[in-house]
Formats: sequence, structure tokens, C-alpha cells
Amino acid sequence: MALDSMQEIFERAEAEAIPFWRVVLETDMEERQVTEAQSWEKMRQTWEAMLESAVSYRAEQRSRSGLVGGNGARMRAYAASGKAYSGDYVQEVIATALSVGECNACMRKIVAAPTAGACGVLPAVLVPLYQAGKATEEEILKALYTASGIGAVISFRACIAGAAGGCQAEIGSASAMAAGALASLRGGDCKQIGHAAAMALKNLMGLVCDPVAGLVEVPCVKRNVVGAVNAVSCADMALAGIESRIPVDEVIDCMGEVGTRMPMELRETALGGLAATPTGKAIKERMEQEN
Repeated sequence: MALDSMQEIFERAEAEAIPFWRVVLETDMEERQVTEAQSWEKMRQTWEAMLESAVSYRAEQRSRSGLVGGNGARMRAYAASGKAYSGDYVQEVIATALSVGECNACMRKIVAAPTAGACGVLPAVLVPLYQAGKATEEEILKALYTASGIGAVISFRACIAGAAGGCQAEIGSASAMAAGALASLRGGDCKQIGHAAAMALKNLMGLVCDPVAGLVEVPCVKRNVVGAVNAVSCADMALAGIESRIPVDEVIDCMGEVGTRMPMELRETALGGLAATPTGKAIKERMEQEN
């Protein structure tokens, strides 16, 4: 079985009376011709790398451009002041998304989930739960299988690259993966996982890819925060019984179509959007002169 349809995953899960994540694991075993233990170990290694990208964050690090660095620590300091509107979990989601996105900009090891530009979304929603003892490693790994299945379907039916479909394909896909993972982690069934992913992707539909100076820094890092917080809200909505009126496969197909219709300037070329603002152009000129 190829992971080319959420509906097919739902149907197999129902027919075999197994959870969503189990369908993805068994598909991985079939496609890569590995044992369950080997598949599980590969996912565990992925989780360890993802966790390391969050815990190894250093506030003093800056990207070579000087545009990115330190905001993860600033967010945690603000949260510690007791002035934040959001609760403890969401505060840490925001800080982790910033931290991992900054690690990527500073050329540290991250997990592309599904891309480097969107690497902060999944760890942002999962690492705080793990660190707070609210999810075991086994539960996290199952959630990552769920996320992987959603990402695989999006990759097959639409795209996950900003150059092909804009930032909706990167942060949007990551947000859908994270929303589904969170729904799965709290015992959500296939329908709830699908609704969570669909709502997350819908909320970021049409998001352009416009990296200033062509770097995966501005506005990319902060968009990881948006993707992560969006995932949390959509998972909660789905678990509350709120449904997406448009089925998840149709949402994914729609995202793909929107991406193909998006002007080239808004698909990772750094020729439009924020990259084409006066400040964006000035940053690019300064960097060209420095190099």
C-alpha cells in the first residue's frame, strides 16, 4: 500500500481494526522491506535528532546574516515574567518553534519535517509534552508515524516544497502533520486526525514563500510559530468534535492546485512578497556588499 490517500489509510485502519499510526508503520515495513523493530528504531533515531535540535539551542548563536538568533531565549524570558497571554504549554510551543528554526538558520542539525524551513513545527508541539512528562517516548513515536503518514500523502497528492507550492506547502504541511500527530497522541480516531490535518492546512492555504535575501530566516523562522500554534488549536478543535466541512484529501488537492497557480515570484524565488519590500531589498543589497 502506498500512502497516497488519507481515505485509504482510514479504510485500512477500519478494516484491520488498527490505529492510523500502525497503518503507516506497516506501510514503511512493506515499502522499505524492514522489520518492525528496524522501522521503530529508525523513527526513534529521528525523534532523538528532533529532540536534540530543541535542547541544544544556544541563545547566543546567530546566523551568518545576523538576521536570526536569540528569540527563543527572549520568548522564554518573557514567559517567565508571567505576562504572557498564553498558557505554559503554548508558551513553550512558541519558544521551541523559534529555537529550532534558529538552529536551522545557524546551520545546526535539525530534522526536515517535512522540510528544513518548517523544521520547528513538529518539535514545537511534541518536545514540550515529552519534557513535561505528559507523553512517553513510545507515544511520541506513534505520533510521529501519524505525522509521517500525513506528510507522505501531502507529498504525493500536492507538494511539500516552497519552490513548488509556496510556504503553504512547507509550514502548512508541517502544521497539518503536527495537528494530526497531536490528535493521535490524545487518542483521536482516524476521522479526528483527518479533521485536525484538514483544518490546519486550510488555515494556511495560500501562504506564500518569500524569503528575504533568499535565506530560510525571515520570515521563515517566525512562521514556524504560526504553524505550531495553528496545529495546537486545530487538534483541540478536532478532539472537541469540530469537523472540517471539506474532506482532508480534497483540502490537500486544493492546496496543490493553489500552489501551481501561485506566481513564480511567490514561490521561494525571493522576488516577491516580503523579499521585495524596501527593507527586504536593502537587506539583500547589504549582504551582497558584505560578500
